[in-house]
Amino acid sequence: MFDPYQIIKGPVITEKSTTLRGEENKYTLFVSLGASKTEIKRAVEELFKVEVIKVNTSNLGGKKKRLGIHEGYRARRKKAVVTLKPGNTIRMFEGA
Repeated sequence: MFDPYQIIKGPVITEKSTTLRGEENKYTLFVSLGASKTEIKRAVEELFKVEVIKVNTSNLGGKKKRLGIHEGYRARRKKAVVTLKPGNTIRMFEGA
């Protein structure tokens, strides 16, 4: 079932993603692990009322962490870099 609120998890706010947003009109988002590129595109277009040109995704593995003698892993995540048509912006990233 397609629910855009379950596909888009939240923004990625780093120095690199801020630079991409300013120079190339690319927005970086954390998305659901099972989401395909077409589902991500539809979700972004529906939620933010913008036109998406391209979607690039990458799977991030869980990072190994320790707490005393106990070891574990952080959760896996999926990241999507969404390229928007020139002139479109996502207001969530612009501080509004």
